[in-house]
Amino acid sequence: MTDLIELGKQAKATVYQLGLMDTLQKNELLQKMADAIEAQTETILTANAKDLAAASQNEVAETMLDRLRLTADRIREMAASIRQVATLPDPIGEVEKMWRNEDGLLIGKQRVPLGVLGIIYESRPNVTTDAASLCFKTGNAVILRGGKEAFYSNQQLVAVLQTVLKENGVSPYAIQFVEDSSRATAQALMKLNDYLDVLIPRGGANLIKTVVETATVPVIETGTGNCHVYIDKDAQLEMAVSILVNAKCQRPSVCNAAETLLIHKEVAAAYLPVIEKALKEYNVELRADSHALAIFQEAIPATEADWSTEFLDYILAVKVVDSLEDAIEHINHYNTKHSESIISDNYFATQQFLQRVDAAAVYANTSTRFTDGFAFGFGAEIGISTQKLHARGPMGLMELTSTKYVIYGDGQSRQ
Repeated sequence: MTDLIELGKQAKATVYQLGLMDTLQKNELLQKMADAIEAQTETILTANAKDLAAASQNEVAETMLDRLRLTADRIREMAASIRQVATLPDPIGEVEKMWRNEDGLLIGKQRVPLGVLGIIYESRPNVTTDAASLCFKTGNAVILRGGKEAFYSNQQLVAVLQTVLKENGVSPYAIQFVEDSSRATAQALMKLNDYLDVLIPRGGANLIKTVVETATVPVIETGTGNCHVYIDKDAQLEMAVSILVNAKCQRPSVCNAAETLLIHKEVAAAYLPVIEKALKEYNVELRADSHALAIFQEAIPATEADWSTEFLDYILAVKVVDSLEDAIEHINHYNTKHSESIISDNYFATQQFLQRVDAAAVYANTSTRFTDGFAFGFGAEIGISTQKLHARGPMGLMELTSTKYVIYGDGQSRQ
C-alpha cells in the first residue's frame, strides 16, 4: 500500500517552494511540460496501449474505451491545453480590492493557493495533465489518484512531468501519483486531513457519492451529467436537430453529453421523425414516453429510472412535454445540476429557461458539449463543479485559489 502520509509530507513541504516562484518561472516550466508531453508521444501511447488491452480483456464498452484512448492528436491537445494555461493571467498574489477603515488600516484581499490538493478520478488520462498544469500554475501541490483503467497512462504522464520539474530544480513532489489503485488507498486518501487541504473527486456517480459520504477532508464536488436538451415550440427544426445530434453523439461518454430530450407537444409530431432519422445514423437507442413512443418508428418504453440516468452511451431518453413550465419542472427534478439547453426563437421562453433552470451551465440555442474548461477559455479544468459553495461550473485557475486579508498599519492599537 502506498505511504500516503509520506506523499502528504512531501507535498506540504513543496508548497513553500511553489510559493516562491514567480509567474514567469511557472509559465516557462509549463511550456517545457507541454514540449515534453509531445516529445514523449510514443512512450505515452505505449503505456496507453497497455491500459486499452486490459480494458478490452475486461470487456469494457466501446464508449468507455473512448474515454481511455489516447492518440497522437489527443496528446497534442493535452500539450496545447498546458500551453494555454501558461498564457492565462496568474491569479496568485492578485489583490482584488483595498480599502482604509476607520482606524486608518489599509486592508487588502489577496489571492493565495489552496495548498495541497488531492484528486481522485477515473479513466480519462487528460485529467492528469489538466489537473497538474492548473495546480502548478496556482502554486498548489497535487496528489493524483487515477483509476486502475488508466494506470499505465497516468503513471507515464506524471513521470514525464516530474522529470521536467527535476531537470529545472523544482521538487518533483509538486505533482505526485498514487501508484496503488486499491479502494483501501482511495479511502485513506479521503481521510488525509493533516496533509490535504481539499479533495476533488472526478468521475462517475458512485465515485463522487463515495467521496462525499466518506471523506473527512473538505470536498469540492464535481458532478455527473444528466444533461437535457429542450426543444421549444418556437424552435427552428434544422437548428434543433443539429444541436441535439451534437449534444448526444459527438462524444457520448463524457459528462456534458445530453441524456434526455424534452420536446414541446406542439412540434413533437413534426420534429420527432426527423430527429429519429438523424439519430439513427449513430445507432442511438431511443427510450420514449407514451406520446413519443406513438410517433417514433423504433423506440422502447422509457422507465422511471431512465429520466435520472447518465447513460454515457448512444442512448437517449425522450419525453413530450405540454409546456415550457413542464420542461423546467422535469429538468429541475431529475437533473444533476450540470448543463441544460433550450432551443427556441422565443426570447421570453429562453430567458425563463436560463433564469429558472438550476444548473451550473444553462444554454440557449447551442450544445451542452461546450461545458468544458478549454472551451470556456480556462485552458483546462479540474472538473465541473455542480455544488454551490466556493466554485460552480468548469473549475479553472481562479477556482483553485482562496483569499487572505493583508493589513497595513502604522502603529494602531485597538481601543
